[in-house]
Amino acid sequence: MDKFAQLGREIAELWVNNSSAYLNGMWKTISLAVICTLVGCMIGFICGILQTIPCTKSDNIFKRFFLGLLRALIRIYVEVFRGTPMILQAVFIFYGLPYFTNNTLRFDSVWLAAFTVVSINTGAYMAESVRGGILSIDIGQTEGAKAIGMTHFQTMVYVILPQALRNIMPQIGNNFIINLKDTAVMFIIGYTELFAVQKAIAGRTFMYFPSATIEMVCYLFMTLVSSFLLRWWENKMDGSDSFDLATTDTLAHTSGMIRYKHRKKTSDIGSISTKTRGGAER
Repeated sequence: MDKFAQLGREIAELWVNNSSAYLNGMWKTISLAVICTLVGCMIGFICGILQTIPCTKSDNIFKRFFLGLLRALIRIYVEVFRGTPMILQAVFIFYGLPYFTNNTLRFDSVWLAAFTVVSINTGAYMAESVRGGILSIDIGQTEGAKAIGMTHFQTMVYVILPQALRNIMPQIGNNFIINLKDTAVMFIIGYTELFAVQKAIAGRTFMYFPSATIEMVCYLFMTLVSSFLLRWWENKMDGSDSFDLATTDTLAHTSGMIRYKHRKKTSDIGSISTKTRGGAER
């Protein structure tokens, strides 16, 4: 118990003397994770859409060659950035570019280098998530959209992507939470986010474990709040539990209000109660 009391006193002392530094590190971590996740999602959507453009042997050779080249480059990009640690990617981009170009190409801004590394890494993971989300939509919806004269672009924007976005929302949230933690490796190029701040404070005060405890609580707080907000956003995208089911079929007895009784588990089919136009529950 004495050790826990001592730890509490040291944590309180560190927080009183360095709270602004910890909060500044949290802000830099959150801002970098948010921006890079958004940009990575855009990269992923572009790559995912390019990989799902229909291409058959009846198409002209230029289209087949161009799409084949794009898909090969995307495949290489995805495999390289998913198959190597982010810390090494940061080293190669920040230190490798000036090494191979005699300082012709280099990052003068550490933030810009960190932004580039995390965004490209996130985009590689999102590319496969988006491709899977698009392929998860029933092919009949694409055929139906084409049957009413919609182009491939219109089908993607108005029919496929809105549904695919909902399907991959958990993966987007997962990548954001991963980015909150993985931005810690950006200390290797000198970006002073939460992990780098904690290292500097621990090196100055020699209170390594108390400082690491504060850092762990800060990361846990950020991830728990993010998880709560992401689940709230998913529920908002699902819409209301009650909705109007309209039909003109006189043989159908399901027109009226549909209300889900159970939506706690997405895997449950759930029981559905329907009300007729007269309001009697069935």
